[in-house]
Amino acid sequence: MTIRDLPERERPRERLLHRGAKHLSNAELLAILMATSGQKGESVLELAQRVLAKAGDISNLPHFTSAELCEIKGIGPAKAVQLLAMVELSRRLSIQGNLPSSVRSPQDVRKLLEERLRYEEREHFFTVLLNTKNHCLGIEEISVGSLNSSIVHPREVFRAAIRRSAAALIIAHNHPSGDCTPSREDLEVTRRLAEAGRLIGIDVLDHVIFGDGDILSFKEKGLM
Repeated sequence: MTIRDLPERERPRERLLHRGAKHLSNAELLAILMATSGQKGESVLELAQRVLAKAGDISNLPHFTSAELCEIKGIGPAKAVQLLAMVELSRRLSIQGNLPSSVRSPQDVRKLLEERLRYEEREHFFTVLLNTKNHCLGIEEISVGSLNSSIVHPREVFRAAIRRSAAALIIAHNHPSGDCTPSREDLEVTRRLAEAGRLIGIDVLDHVIFGDGDILSFKEKGLM
């Protein structure tokens, strides 16, 4: 049975128009995004169900590359691009809808960065730039890769802070292993950046490590 064989009100697009998007299943929403046709002998709804079966769960879709999606029978480059664009747009919407008006706690930092770091498989180091009222002036990605003193240099960290006239900043990075425990390198980088901040008059207020569903604040743990 193809989509056209279904009664009109049971087709995904018509169901969305009549009942609203929240009433559609994940497979139906994917079917709408992937246009109107699956492969020969299969509806786009059945194709969407196979994509979800391959992923195991819709939350795993951000881990797929275009090449991996194209390994699914019936998914070509065009449909892979549509799916990846949908995933990225959803991520950005989640970030924008979750931003705090001011940054006064590690949980506020979590709201700012959690969605950016959720699916990353390498370490990403960020600075959150703040004004005198702790309002966020911007978020800067400083480095990608293993955290060490040669990659995370005070020059790079404070360049944007000086340019934006930040009064303070918070540094943050993720541990792809999921374990928030600070490494020796984490402690050393934090010490060097805090010292540099004192010299130039821009306070480093905290260092927040993101793990698997959890965070660790150096400030709260008395590590700075």
